[in-house]
Amino acid sequence: METVDILAFGAHPDDVEIGMGGTLAKHAHAGIKVAICDLTRAEMSSNGTVETRRQEAAEASAVLGLSSRSCLGIPDRGIAGSQDQLEAVVTEIRRLRPRIVFAPYWVDRHPDHTDCSRLVEAAVFNAKLRNYLPELPPVQVEQLYFYYINDSSEVSLIVDISEFQEQKQQALRCYRSQFAPPGEGEDRVSTPLTDRYTQRVEARDLLLGQTRGYAYAEGFAIKTPHRVTLF
Repeated sequence: METVDILAFGAHPDDVEIGMGGTLAKHAHAGIKVAICDLTRAEMSSNGTVETRRQEAAEASAVLGLSSRSCLGIPDRGIAGSQDQLEAVVTEIRRLRPRIVFAPYWVDRHPDHTDCSRLVEAAVFNAKLRNYLPELPPVQVEQLYFYYINDSSEVSLIVDISEFQEQKQQALRCYRSQFAPPGEGEDRVSTPLTDRYTQRVEARDLLLGQTRGYAYAEGFAIKTPHRVTLF
C-alpha cells in the first residue's frame, strides 16, 4: 500500500499550488513523500476543460515532485459535506495514511474553498474512529494545518520557501488555462485569475517572508497547538 507523509487537499486543481506549492516542493526535495488530493475536476471553471485541467495538474505535480496525486470527482460547486463525500475523503486519508494533512483556510471568498476546509476537517476526525468504516484501518493524523488561497489572516506558522519560490511559480505556470491572459482567437475569457494573479501570489509570499527575514514564505493556520521540540 502506498503511503505518504504529507497529504494536501484542495477543492480544485491549482488550489494547493497557490497556497503551499513551495512548502510541498521543499519537503519533496528533502525526500519526504508528499501528495495532493483534488476534491473536484473543476468542471465549472470559466476557462479550460476537465481534460485540460487534468493535464495541467499532472505537469504541476511533476514540477513539485509529488509522490502521488488523486481526484475524488466530487461535483464542482457541489462540495456539500454529504455522507458519501465524507466517506470518500476518509477513505483517501486511510489509503495514504499521512502524518500531516493540509486543507484550505476556513475563511475564503470562494465557497468551495471553505466547504473543502470543513469537509477535510471532519474527515480527519472520522479517520481515527475505528468504528467508522471499520473495514479500513483507522488513521490518527498528527496535525491538521490550513493554507491560504486568497487571503492570509491569522497566520500561525510560516515556512521559508525562498529556495523554492521559482519552482512554485513554475508549477503555477503549468495552469495556463487559468492564469495566462486570453490570447486573440482563444476560447477563453478574462477573470480575476488571468489578471496578474500569480504575481499577486508571489507578492504575498514576499511580504510574509519579510516578517521573519526570509525572501519568500508561505503561511498556515492551526486550530490545535503545534507540537515542537526546542532542544
